[in-house]
Amino acid sequence: MPDRIEAPEVDETPRPRELPRGYAVRLARAKAEAVRDRLAGLPAWILAADTVVACGRRILPKAQDRATAARCLDLLHGRRHRVLGGVCVLAPDGRSGERLVATIVKMKRLSAEERERYLDSGEWEGKAGGYAIQGRAALFVPAINGSYANVVGLPLVEAVALLRGLGWRWPS
Repeated sequence: MPDRIEAPEVDETPRPRELPRGYAVRLARAKAEAVRDRLAGLPAWILAADTVVACGRRILPKAQDRATAARCLDLLHGRRHRVLGGVCVLAPDGRSGERLVATIVKMKRLSAEERERYLDSGEWEGKAGGYAIQGRAALFVPAINGSYANVVGLPLVEAVALLRGLGWRWPS
């Protein structure tokens, strides 16, 4: 378990012509560095991640309102898309590691009623691509190829591998 959870404040605006894969890793790194800077040199293991939903080269937003969530669902339903998890670990000795995890998600075609019920739930709020696979949207996903944990928000196997590769050991 983490000793502390910090919410980094970073600008999550994609850069002009930035591709989803680079964007996911850049945000994870920026979040880790923001926390490191805030801790002002305290020795700490810092783990940061960001989840990006991409449809082709398009980066879908984190839905903050119903209209955005509806646009995301309209784009994603009936097709496959990628969920990209950027992970960055900063070790206390200054070393770092990064990884990108890609998962392919197939979303079924949604009926108007399914779409409206999901939007009514509010579960989409703050979620990349306007849905949460760990909740009601699980009913919309007949298949994934890759890490389920990545789609939820943190690719655990890969995060622990990065930590261990930098020398982190399970606490006693």
